[in-house]
Amino acid sequence: MGAQAFGLGFMIFVFIVAWFLFNTLKILKQYERGVIFTLGRVPDVGGVKGPGLIILLPGIQKMVRVGLRTVTMDVPSQDVVTKDNVTVKVNAVIYFRVIDPRKAIIEVEDYFYATSQISQTTLRSILGQNSLDDLL
Repeated sequence: MGAQAFGLGFMIFVFIVAWFLFNTLKILKQYERGVIFTLGRVPDVGGVKGPGLIILLPGIQKMVRVGLRTVTMDVPSQDVVTKDNVTVKVNAVIYFRVIDPRKAIIEVEDYFYATSQISQTTLRSILGQNSLDDLL
């Protein structure tokens, strides 16, 4: 009975060590950065890590991944009223990429949605200032 208890204890120990390593070691790709939250706060220095092997303290630190590649996003079709009161339907595409991962995560709730909304607003605003002849 003692050998079985030792074997069960050893299996539990191996499981706990594997779980700890799985939650401690993270790998970020070349085009990713990780914003590290320690007890819910991002330190002023060293809050952004990557690429490569990242070591986290489970339960104390959490990481949010941010992609740095250029994102292509289709702007939904917009009905724009020009300066001379003509309605025009316009399609657009935007390209953007994250420059500062820390600001993208901390200062904006959802930077994809925010970028989409600001692009739609800007498109309507800029095209609404021009006449139909200028647009054509």
